[in-house]
Amino acid sequence: MSILPQIRADIPWPEVVQQLASENEKLARRPQGHNGEYFIVCTLYYTPVESGFTFERGFDATRVTKPGLHGRTYPRDFLRSVKKEGYGRIMTPVNGHNHIRYNNGGSYSFAGPPSGGGGTLVPRFSAAARLTGSLRRGMILETASSDVQRVFGSKRWKIVDTGGGLRRWQMDCYYGEDEPLGPGKFMGRPRGTTFEYAYSTARVAR
Repeated sequence: MSILPQIRADIPWPEVVQQLASENEKLARRPQGHNGEYFIVCTLYYTPVESGFTFERGFDATRVTKPGLHGRTYPRDFLRSVKKEGYGRIMTPVNGHNHIRYNNGGSYSFAGPPSGGGGTLVPRFSAAARLTGSLRRGMILETASSDVQRVFGSKRWKIVDTGGGLRRWQMDCYYGEDEPLGPGKFMGRPRGTTFEYAYSTARVAR
C-alpha cells in the first residue's frame, strides 16, 4: 500500500537537462549575454535524524556498527542515509559530537555540525552546485521560483559546497535536519516536505 500517492516518480533527468541547456542557451544569446542571470533546477538535500529510522516506520532499523564508530551501533538504514547525505544527527552525543559523518572508503566518524567546503551549512541558505565557470563557491544567488520560496522560506542561496553527482545548472538547496519522509527512495527526502525539484531563474546578488 502506498501511503505517499502525491509524490511523483524520480526526477526525469534527461528532460530536465535538455530544458536547462535550452533556456541557458537563450540567455547566452541575448545582447548582454547571461549578465549574472541563469536558469537552474533547484533540488534538495538534508541531514537525516536517527530518531526517524524505526521498524514501525518501515525502515531496516537493525543496529549495526561500521569502521570509525568504535563499536557503537546505529540503525542500518540510518547509516545508509548518512552515506548518501554526508552527515546524520545522532540521538546520543559521543564525546560532545551530535553528528556522524561519512568518510570516503566506507568509514564514518563522529563530527560537529554538517559542513561543506565553504564552512558550516546554514539551513535554507547554504547550497551545493557543480562548480563551473558560471557557478562558483561563495557566490550568492537569488531564486525567483515561488515553489522554492514556499518550501524553504528563502530565495537567497550561498554556494558553499559541491558534489560529484550534481548536474550542470543544478543547485542543491540545504533544507536542514529532519527525520526521513519514508523508507526506500523516500529516505533522500525530509519528512517536512514532498518537494522534489523546481525550475527557477537565478540572479547573482550584487
